[in-house]
Amino acid sequence: MRAVVIKQSGGPEVLTLSDVPEILPAKGEVRIKIKACGVNRADVLQRMGHYPSPADSPPDIPGLEYAGVVDALGAGVEGLAVGDRVFGLAGGGTYAEAVLVNARTVAPIPENLSFVEAASVPEAFVTAYDAMVSQCMLQQGESVLVHAVGSGVGLAAVQIANLIGAKTIGTARNADKIKEAKKFGLQDGIVVEHHQFAHAVKDLTSGHGVDVVMELVGGHYLAEDIHCAANKGRIIVVGLVGGLRCEVDLGIILKKRLLIKGTTLRMRPLEEKILAAQVLSKNLAPLFAKGLLTPNIHHVLPWEKAGEAHQIMESNKNTGKIVLEIA
Repeated sequence: MRAVVIKQSGGPEVLTLSDVPEILPAKGEVRIKIKACGVNRADVLQRMGHYPSPADSPPDIPGLEYAGVVDALGAGVEGLAVGDRVFGLAGGGTYAEAVLVNARTVAPIPENLSFVEAASVPEAFVTAYDAMVSQCMLQQGESVLVHAVGSGVGLAAVQIANLIGAKTIGTARNADKIKEAKKFGLQDGIVVEHHQFAHAVKDLTSGHGVDVVMELVGGHYLAEDIHCAANKGRIIVVGLVGGLRCEVDLGIILKKRLLIKGTTLRMRPLEEKILAAQVLSKNLAPLFAKGLLTPNIHHVLPWEKAGEAHQIMESNKNTGKIVLEIA
């Protein structure tokens, strides 16, 4: 079979479409013939040598999400059949004609979604739901601050929060991304300059602050999050593109009784990945089937142009997801 392979750590040019060994499903696994896959920041980091794949995933084939057709069943697999349209998350290896995944991590694609649309969903929407709802317990009538609101996860968070009935505030580094995010239901937007946004957030919430922060940037943003969080606010760190370190005021954390958490999907044990798949199949897919959630796709490219897809992501010009279509 063929796959987009990282020949060596480096720039987008190291991504090469190559022949790789065929794969067969083991007990409890299914092989998915991939039709499309989403591109994520983690893929870029893996290509650069900064984010190695888990031990059970290919070290040189990037890709965390897929949409495709069940192609082969391992021993003991029940509830799936060859030909089923499915999507989901993987530890890696989805820039390929096929991938092996545990059968319990697979979810059926809603009939109204194409393969390309479905491929844009798992990483963004499961991450947003898991962080904002499952972990931070966002409630109707509360407010949520979504950083990097023009990203795939950011736009997914806005849609989910709107369905819950929460007030949404988003940040971005340019007005165009705020404008695009408002098409997906963002209520208030802040263009961030010099990592400062706390005063603007307090103004938009009449001094109360926000109940939940989806921290998709990291770095110096966390210090500002602490200043604009409401009493008993919940801050969940999802992304670190803005840096790994910052200086924070511990006194404010104590005074406000804040909860600060970190989260990632890729490195979780299998049983937790199965729970994430249930979020996709039981909580999210029905909302897509009813048209209450919509995919947020910026650009679709053939997988031969995976390097170009990475260039778009690294330029931060995309609003929403980049998807590779696999011939």
